[in-house]
Amino acid sequence: MEGHIVVMTTVSDDDAAVEIADAVINEGLAACCNIISGVRSIYIWKGERYDEQEVLCIMKTRSRLFEELKARIVELHGYEVPEVIAIDIKDGHADYLKWIDRATGLKKG
Repeated sequence: MEGHIVVMTTVSDDDAAVEIADAVINEGLAACCNIISGVRSIYIWKGERYDEQEVLCIMKTRSRLFEELKARIVELHGYEVPEVIAIDIKDGHADYLKWIDRATGLKKG
């Protein structure tokens, strides 16, 4: 079985999250996107400290689709430097991982 990853990004609001989720799901780049509102992010940007509300998007996909998924997120994203990070799925429920493969089957990668 090929490798799978979780890809995360934070966005400014629910509308931005839904726009990204719809695009990557409809294009077969991710099998699922969980949208978690009410995330509080504290960070330094250009020397200033920020304390902001954001929305977290958690996407599940195949490892080989990461570069294309990352490019699409960056294209759609409203931030100057969007967070797009991937975490390997070391193990998981085999039927769920097969579903990821089927749901992203439109993309041969």
